Amino acid sequence: MNFHITALVPELFFFCIVLALMVQSLGTKEWKPPVERWLPFGSCAAFFVAITGFHLSGSMFWDVYKVDLMSQFFKIVLAFGFYVTVLNASRQPTLEEGKRADYYMLLGFSTLGLMMLSSAVELITIYLALELASYSMYAVIPLRAKDKGAAEAGIKYIMFGAVATALALYGLSYIMATQHTTYIAELMDKSWSFADQPMAVVGLSLFLGGMFFKLALFPFHFWCPDVYQGASNETAAFVATMPKMGAIVVLCRLAVLLKPGLEITTILAVLGAASMTFGNLSALAQTDIKRLLGFSSVAHAGYIMVGLVSGTPEGIGAAAFYGMAYLVMNLLVFWIVCRVASDGRNLKLSDLNGLYKKAPVLAFSLAAGAFALVGLPPTMGFMGKFFLITSAWDHGYNWLVITLVVNSAIAIYYYLSLFRHAFTEESEPSQAAPPDNGWFASAGAGMLAAAVLIIGMIPAPLFNFAINAGKTLYGITVTMAGGHH
Repeated sequence: MNFHITALVPELFFFCIVLALMVQSLGTKEWKPPVERWLPFGSCAAFFVAITGFHLSGSMFWDVYKVDLMSQFFKIVLAFGFYVTVLNASRQPTLEEGKRADYYMLLGFSTLGLMMLSSAVELITIYLALELASYSMYAVIPLRAKDKGAAEAGIKYIMFGAVATALALYGLSYIMATQHTTYIAELMDKSWSFADQPMAVVGLSLFLGGMFFKLALFPFHFWCPDVYQGASNETAAFVATMPKMGAIVVLCRLAVLLKPGLEITTILAVLGAASMTFGNLSALAQTDIKRLLGFSSVAHAGYIMVGLVSGTPEGIGAAAFYGMAYLVMNLLVFWIVCRVASDGRNLKLSDLNGLYKKAPVLAFSLAAGAFALVGLPPTMGFMGKFFLITSAWDHGYNWLVITLVVNSAIAIYYYLSLFRHAFTEESEPSQAAPPDNGWFASAGAGMLAAAVLIIGMIPAPLFNFAINAGKTLYGITVTMAGGHH
């Protein structure tokens, strides 16, 4: 079973935080200190612990759980995302007072499941980790005081989640029946062409369907805008970013089975193209900001497919890097949505009017986030798209790369309308709560905007990490200072 406790330090540290939250949510009212006092420090420590574990490696539990560069890259990203989400939700107006510890405990369990998902290299383990990450989401989404839309969002997410889970399990049974193994390392040696193994190809397509649901890829995207709109702003920030990282890391691991030209690779490419186009065209018509971001994440799911179909370590590294960029860009935009809606309401585009006068730091940071989501230089969104395009060109899917470029042009229109409302529209909405313009709001927005710009200008350290992670999936040895292999 070869169990190394040192290789599991990030997960174990995180598990301790979740246990503390669990004890606090079971405890009496007199529990001190309140969760908002200690959890930001705990989650910040978890982020640093994840960074220190970047060179760990090893496989354990009969090789179903693998600690490698890919898993550590995503654990760092997830720990960062959890830290920002906790800070973001620490001033949540639409959460009832007695439910705070429970709320964070559920978010923590979901993140723990996603961390385990990033190390799972066997299909049944992937499925179990995915369920651990999903169940707490089903409970968190409806938590929005006195709002009927939140209950509707929760029901939609559960229904779609149940269908996607059933599809994934059904596909898993087909893979086991035809390929006689569930280990990704052994599945790499099997044939995945429809002529040789029709049942296995159908099974893998269905299993991937479960991941597409998490990623909100067309045609599994229907829940996405509705859930963003119904959940509270702070919960939507979590749902929009973290579960997608889990889906991306599984797709990166499964992409080693795909070669350009296989039927299943072409299915991924077609779904990616449909997802980009549908997401961007639907977003053009939205006035509710969270619905707009919902359709935008459908489009971004399509962009990530571009890296996965190339069948190269660079492509998988580019997909991982873009996943990280997507998380930071979206957390930045949601941070500003949560601060402008200081009373917890859903924002319309017109609510941003005149933001640059009332909260200049928020307006500038919103501009950085919108430019990054379009993919304009010098932001990390531009570098992420650039790496995706260069990794996929000349691997048989040039039409998909061209689709991505055309779609980025369509997307300029609705992302820049965020910018336009914040900077040029004068008619301010009356009788609405003013934006939260304190030092906390400005510092968080400024730091996230700085991350988006700095990583865009100096992407090499993180991108090389992602490329090396892609190479390890293909079994190419990567030499790193101080690491063991």
